[in-house]
Amino acid sequence: MTNKTPDFVHLHVHTQYSLLDGAIRIDDLLNRAKEFDMNSVAITDHGTMFGAVDFYEKANKAGIKPIIGCECYIAPRSLKDKTPQDAKGLSHLVLLAENQEGYKNLCKLVSVAQLEGFYYKPRIDMEILSKLSKGLIALSACLHGKIPELIVKDSIDKADETARMYLEIFGENNFFLEVQNNGIDIQEKVNRELLKMSKRLSIGLVASNDCHYLNKEDVRAHEVLLCIQTGKTVHDSDRMKFSTDQLYFKSKEEMYASFENYPGALNNTVDIAKRCNLEFDFETYHFPKFDLKANRTEADVFEEKAQEGFQRIIRRIKSKNPEADEKVYKDRLEHEISEIKKMGFSGYFLIVADFIQYAKENNVPVGPGRGSAAGSLVAYSLGITDLDPLEYGLIFERFLNSARKSMPDIDVDFCINGREEIFKYVVGRYGGGDYVAQIITYGKLKPRAVIRDVGRALDIPLREVDVIAKMVPDVLNISLDNALKQEPKLAKMAKEKPEVADLISICRVLEGLPRHASTHAAGVVIADKPLVEYLPLYKGKKGEVVTQFDMKAVEKIGLVKFDFLGLRNLTVIADTLSLIARQGKEPPDLEDLDLSDQDTYRLLASGDTTGVFQLESSGMKDLLVRLKPERFDDVIALVALYRPGPMESGMIDDYVARKHGRKKVEYIVDELEPILKETYGVIVYQEQVMKIAGVLANYSMAEADDLRKAMGKKILSIMAKHRARFMGGALENSIPSA
Repeated sequence: MTNKTPDFVHLHVHTQYSLLDGAIRIDDLLNRAKEFDMNSVAITDHGTMFGAVDFYEKANKAGIKPIIGCECYIAPRSLKDKTPQDAKGLSHLVLLAENQEGYKNLCKLVSVAQLEGFYYKPRIDMEILSKLSKGLIALSACLHGKIPELIVKDSIDKADETARMYLEIFGENNFFLEVQNNGIDIQEKVNRELLKMSKRLSIGLVASNDCHYLNKEDVRAHEVLLCIQTGKTVHDSDRMKFSTDQLYFKSKEEMYASFENYPGALNNTVDIAKRCNLEFDFETYHFPKFDLKANRTEADVFEEKAQEGFQRIIRRIKSKNPEADEKVYKDRLEHEISEIKKMGFSGYFLIVADFIQYAKENNVPVGPGRGSAAGSLVAYSLGITDLDPLEYGLIFERFLNSARKSMPDIDVDFCINGREEIFKYVVGRYGGGDYVAQIITYGKLKPRAVIRDVGRALDIPLREVDVIAKMVPDVLNISLDNALKQEPKLAKMAKEKPEVADLISICRVLEGLPRHASTHAAGVVIADKPLVEYLPLYKGKKGEVVTQFDMKAVEKIGLVKFDFLGLRNLTVIADTLSLIARQGKEPPDLEDLDLSDQDTYRLLASGDTTGVFQLESSGMKDLLVRLKPERFDDVIALVALYRPGPMESGMIDDYVARKHGRKKVEYIVDELEPILKETYGVIVYQEQVMKIAGVLANYSMAEADDLRKAMGKKILSIMAKHRARFMGGALENSIPSA
């Protein structure tokens, strides 16, 4: 060997997405690969592809070539056979996507395994494997692979037969025999026979290490992780346990020291990595198709419906405010229609309007709209929202901005009892279960939870574990390291008690790992093709079809996400209106409420708001009593102010003092008064930030939205660029710099 160790690529790696089995975080994996001077690495999680997009994106940013794979479970007979014999006879097979066709086939295989073949584990069989083998490279896997299992039983002829079968399915140079040096005695026998088989059948060897944790010293934490998965403790004699401490991410030097006498086993990993050239498309949107009549485009139908809806809402607007300038509204509508068509989002608006209309026609209460979508006059015209954006100074570019093309995000609140009905309608309307699915989410081992889980696995008395867990400050997104800094008692206990130090040490390795997969409360995805053309699917606990990619990953690959939020408050309102009607009284019209009713404001000012949406927390009640709202604008402001930033900065105290005349309302420059007068000179809303940028520094609203976003997300590099832009624009308007 030369001074520089030749390349090697790990092709069998279990990350955090092998739930409660893999303990390798994606970021740590890539850092270690760079540290080891490895230019490529694969992930092959058990039966799933949960981490594919996350891994792909981070690997590319790190300058490391990502290889997407999966370690699949093969049923001993067929997918239809589900007996105890079939559960025990599972074997493993590692599959790697060589190209786009291989990725699609892997998505389909993994989806079939979850939706059709699941029996204790997600399973595929030889029949489906034969149909979906193109574009895939297969490895014979660990000791649980079919060929190694037959070798262990001395069934060499049957092992040869199985190898030939895999070779026939995948084709020449697409199936490899996997050798490992994992410290397990029987592996030596398997390796010797695989070497002979390689020569006998002319099938290449591949060296791997079946990595389950990053560092050798993480083996105990991994044992605990397996105990958490199986509900066992480290003292249970029958617990699931690997009989080795070698399943860590080894260096090239370690791998070469183990496999120098296995011709091609190391070089083949590099050759396979070079062949695997999968690219995700993060640029193209895959919009679901809105059912159109012949010779009509989505853009034409969208504009027609928006204009029709506008005629309805302008009558309502003018009935409330006869002085409303219809031309201003028409100009705003034309601008929005033009932007939406230019961005290609016509179909999206038609679909949202369609299922909201269905809900209203079928007496499923729908919320009036929330978030930035309330800034769209088109959304109001189509019945998506029930709010006039011009009346409240809302800006369309905060919702959609052609300068930074991203999917519109319209959250829709439904009565909690009717959400499922709307989802079923969408499934039936837009292609069925192949085209529509809910979205996955992952529960994580957060500090308190990981302490309890690890403590249980270590067999520490529950009472003691509970005391330790409760020492972790109840603060959002706190880490164990920060908890030790903030809570001296916890740090002292970890220092003085070896068993607590051991607990904390293991928790640090496992903290933040995904614990389980579940169904997102709101997310729904609708595609233009069967979803398995884009991603793998999963079966939720209630049998529902769920994407294997989370919400962010679904959006990144261009699929269209909709949020169906089940809101209990809408159910309460619907029940209340029903009770009023049953008493023979006239229920109020929720679209035409008197927003100046002083009895309502006196009730709010008293803090008696239990059951009132967004106004029922103790902190909000305290703010209501202090602020004493007298108009609807006050209610809007206090909801906006009740956030960590304004609360920590003293903005709330400033606002309350100015409202009640205890502090003078001041403006840095006179130009700010028209923008900030309604909020007593305090910048409360993001729209105000955008308007200030426009008035003081000649920003377009598209530019101002970029500034707003950078400030909201604290993106310092973008804010620095805007500082120069803002100061230059302000100078043009003779605004003093100090």
